[in-house]
Amino acid sequence: MRRALGDWRHLLLILVLGQITSLCLTATSVLSEKLAANENVSLPNFQSFLVYVLLFIVYMPITLARLGPRKVLLNIRKRFYWYIFLAAVDVEGNYFVIKAYDYTSLLACMLLDTWTLPCVVVLSFFLLKARYWWLQILGVLMCLGGMGLLIKGDVDTGQNYAAQDAVKGDIFMLIGATCYALSNTTEEFIVRHRPQYETVAWLGFFGTIINGVQMAIIEHKKLSQLVWTKEVVGFTLGFDFVMFVLYTIVPFLFRMSSATFYNLSILTSDFYGLIFSKYMFHQKITAIYAGAFVLIVAGLLVYYVDPHPPPEHMAQAPGFRTYVPGDLVQPGEEDGASVKDDGSSQSQSEEAEDEERRSSFSDCGGSIKKVITDRDEVGGGASTSV
Repeated sequence: MRRALGDWRHLLLILVLGQITSLCLTATSVLSEKLAANENVSLPNFQSFLVYVLLFIVYMPITLARLGPRKVLLNIRKRFYWYIFLAAVDVEGNYFVIKAYDYTSLLACMLLDTWTLPCVVVLSFFLLKARYWWLQILGVLMCLGGMGLLIKGDVDTGQNYAAQDAVKGDIFMLIGATCYALSNTTEEFIVRHRPQYETVAWLGFFGTIINGVQMAIIEHKKLSQLVWTKEVVGFTLGFDFVMFVLYTIVPFLFRMSSATFYNLSILTSDFYGLIFSKYMFHQKITAIYAGAFVLIVAGLLVYYVDPHPPPEHMAQAPGFRTYVPGDLVQPGEEDGASVKDDGSSQSQSEEAEDEERRSSFSDCGGSIKKVITDRDEVGGGASTSV
């Protein structure tokens, strides 16, 4: 606990990063609402397509430059199915959550969206071998309590809206929340083994393919009828830019904290959304919302005041059981590799081999010196006797 309290800079940094991602989610919700309400545009695959394209275009050249083509190809050849799965659940999570708002009520969406958090906790327990102390459980409960106050505030102020098809919308939201949990946990698992920029680059590559195919199948008719006004273009580009920032920050937050901490942090996005609503949609805000925000932030502090140790023995999953050049850790050992500044890593076995080579050269040099010394002594003795 003393170590955690002493490392206040790290705590402050992850708190700030967590709230930036929460603000990004709020901005995407506001922009999506603007598109749907003002421009009658509800095309989740179309809105997300450019995000994945940008991630690939920006981060793949960085990956190739820092790791080299050989390391990148060796990794994707062995673990391609991990990146395909990550992209698939991420694309479907975005799709089903956005579509759920079209069918079920706002209250149901807010309630069911919290399903992501317990899913992440359970998945982290099994996949990442994360272990939670009682203080962390208390922090999670405090954050969920704050979320409950937000929902109560919406009910009291009448900000809920009627459901068009509650069963369909609720199922969509549960599917989307589960996909988000799978996406967050899988991404944390990967970025604890590989550089963040490489993970985001492959997410962009496979996300572009999956999202593009789905967009062509589901939304091609609506896209052909879409009127490209400056508002539609502006809101869409704004949505894509904010999402790009979100996808850039999240892997660093996973590495510095965890997927659980990230999902606790973004619970404040509903509070930020209410602030936007007050000034953009003239909706009423009561004091209960401020109390909810304080309770959620307090829960985050309690959660991190005594963090669980970094997860160990994560690499027993298929594809990560053996070392691949560029890995940040040795299979089964969190501290089994020394990470270099360029994003590459050197395993303990490679370090041992280097040490052995240096010892061999040293022994060889010593032997040569000894031979030369013996020869000089023999030569010197012969000349004296003569």
